[in-house]
Amino acid sequence: MRLLVDTQCWLWMLAAPERFRETTRARLDDPDSELLLSAASAWEIAIKYALGRLPLPSKPASYIPRMLEKTQTRPLAIEHVHALRVADLPHHHRDPFDRLIVAQAQVERLPIVTADPQLSKYDVEIVDA
Repeated sequence: MRLLVDTQCWLWMLAAPERFRETTRARLDDPDSELLLSAASAWEIAIKYALGRLPLPSKPASYIPRMLEKTQTRPLAIEHVHALRVADLPHHHRDPFDRLIVAQAQVERLPIVTADPQLSKYDVEIVDA
């Protein structure tokens, strides 16, 4: 099963995997699961790091690729169809990164692993963290 992991949950995978529900952790660890991280998440991490709001052991340009490999997570590029889908979303959430992740999940028909209850208001499958 393909799973789109939101930014917060991907960071939990690295620093605090105990925060996940047991069933979610099992899905993330399942070798048959294909984990994906949106380029929007990399962008969000880079911005928060640059603003001093997200400490990391190294700069995002080196940290994220290393951690993608460590977590066996594939990057999901942002395509025009994803960005344009944002215009069709109801305004349940103001965060532009999360809105883009929702749009990608809709276009690619992916469940989102998230702890954000606001995302469940959208027409997407949610895997509760």
